[in-house]
Amino acid sequence: MTAPIKPVRRAKSADAFRTISEAAAEVGVEPHVLRFWETKFARLKPLTRAGGRRHYRPADIALLHRIKRLLHDDGMTIRGAQKVLMGRQSPDLLDSLNPPAAVEGAPVPSAGESTTAAATLPAGAASRLAVLAAEARTIANGGPIPPANATD
Repeated sequence: MTAPIKPVRRAKSADAFRTISEAAAEVGVEPHVLRFWETKFARLKPLTRAGGRRHYRPADIALLHRIKRLLHDDGMTIRGAQKVLMGRQSPDLLDSLNPPAAVEGAPVPSAGESTTAAATLPAGAASRLAVLAAEARTIANGGPIPPANATD
């Protein structure tokens, strides 16, 4: 008796739809994480076929990679990632608030130059940071929590 012949699987093209397990493997997370992200990110809507099977388009895969980068690599919260994806917060603001560490050979400021972190922030970010710091001090000292701004 001979063993059954298994079909040879070829790699899918870049334009092919992916099942949830294929998408999860490509992004590097478990399938249940993708199902959870679907509940949190409105833009993530894979096609559903008969029986509720999910099929992710190439645009969905790109969005999954972006979500994973925001949450896992950049360390953002789900709410922060939602704001970035809705365009209400720039991911570059995080980079400007956390400048890279000094590099060997980089110029060191002289005694007359400013060495504060605010000197490295883009215009407007320093004042926003000062407002947030003042609100944080108020809350830490038992003061009232300020109302959320419409731009947050």
